[in-house]
Amino acid sequence: MRILLACAAIVAVGLAAVPASAQQTIIDQWASIEAPPAPQLKEVTVDPSTTALLLIDFVKQNCGRRPRCVAGLPEVKKLLDEARARHMLVVYSHLPGSTMADAMPEVAPTGGEPTVEAAIDKFLNTDLDKILKDKGIKTVIVTGTAANGGVLYTSAAAVVHGFKVIVPVDGIFADNAFIEKYVAYNFTTAPVVAGGTTLTKIGMIKF
Repeated sequence: MRILLACAAIVAVGLAAVPASAQQTIIDQWASIEAPPAPQLKEVTVDPSTTALLLIDFVKQNCGRRPRCVAGLPEVKKLLDEARARHMLVVYSHLPGSTMADAMPEVAPTGGEPTVEAAIDKFLNTDLDKILKDKGIKTVIVTGTAANGGVLYTSAAAVVHGFKVIVPVDGIFADNAFIEKYVAYNFTTAPVVAGGTTLTKIGMIKF
């Protein structure tokens, strides 16, 4: 009996000594995790007078090197044309080291459409909040690339700044489909952000 108790004590001490790093991480569990169902897309109706279309980093240095973005430009152009026809505010952003002269020609700005320059959060150290609120904007439709960069962080910041956010999944692009997938899932599950974001498609946006 004493031998059994001693063995049990040794095992208990050994287990207690196992470092935390030996426990399973998300990487260890990666292959066994089942993907959740796809988020539900919703039709949405917007008021053009209080809605702005944001085009995030549609420049050659970003969109131009992503085949998924280049392929999606015709659909984004449809949304842009519709927004302009409805006299909606259209706001562009570009990355540091680029200018709007580098814009993809299909969706390039015209006239006095405002632009901001920033890395991933287009509200950070820019006039974007003022540009929107000075025009009475309450809702922003966010399109652009990278989905996991400027799109994700600007959308989250927009919610924090008090705007309703609409994200058309066929208007956001990344290096591969998996990135776009996890970004779409994040929009519908992230604390605070999910409550202020509607996931949709360009064809499901009504004016």
